[in-house]
Amino acid sequence: MCLIGFALDAHDDFVLLLAANRDEYYAREAAPAAWWSDRAGTWGGRDCVAGGSWLAVDRHGRLAAVTNVREPAAAPGRRSRGELVADFVGADVPIDAWAQQVAARGDDYPGFNLLLFDPAAQRPALYVSNRHPGRVLEVPPGVHGLSNHLLDSNWPKVTTLTQRIAEVLGDARAPLEAVLLEALADRSQPPDEALPDTGVGLVRERILAPAMIVAPGLGYGTRASTLVAIRRDGRIETVERGWTPDGDAVRITGDRRARFNATRRIPAR
Repeated sequence: MCLIGFALDAHDDFVLLLAANRDEYYAREAAPAAWWSDRAGTWGGRDCVAGGSWLAVDRHGRLAAVTNVREPAAAPGRRSRGELVADFVGADVPIDAWAQQVAARGDDYPGFNLLLFDPAAQRPALYVSNRHPGRVLEVPPGVHGLSNHLLDSNWPKVTTLTQRIAEVLGDARAPLEAVLLEALADRSQPPDEALPDTGVGLVRERILAPAMIVAPGLGYGTRASTLVAIRRDGRIETVERGWTPDGDAVRITGDRRARFNATRRIPAR
């Protein structure tokens, strides 16, 4: 997954509102979001190659999402980043202990950014990265963004998505799902001077700059757009929209939804 925007404890109705895109090679086999047969009470997509996930949420409201750190010359890790998501949801390990365990073995993985959320915890949101000097950081309330660099880096697509999230939360009449899915499907190209320099060259930076990446010539692009809303009353609503290449464009393969109530009480804050 390569783009995540989320509002944490920033609205009267939501403890968490998250919008995310997963970017991956089209040839890498993956299963669309569904309830997992091998992990009761967990919903999300699955990577069929390594068995992990890019984003998943369980019936307790625990959620995990991961992005890679763009490092063109980095050596591959010994373990798959997707297991960091799959092993957190549905587990009984407290979020703080889990984050410290991940940080301790962080060098086993290629560069990653991991977002962990547990609405019942005293510290409900943690950011873990083996490329951040602090390794484990508490995420404060507010609107945040994450792509293939550190949390809240000012990449254009990160800034644009967080602005859209803040705007839709500030407008009670706005169709939240439609607005956020539209934001995730944004293919607008930022100016060259606003692009980061991650060592892949300007041409590749341009390809990777939009919120939605469409690069059939590279066999790569946005494969799924996901929204997760965890409400203060315990209701959890999710939707994953699948994408597939269609010539030089992309088309929607379908929407998958889940609506359920958290099995643990969400404390007032």
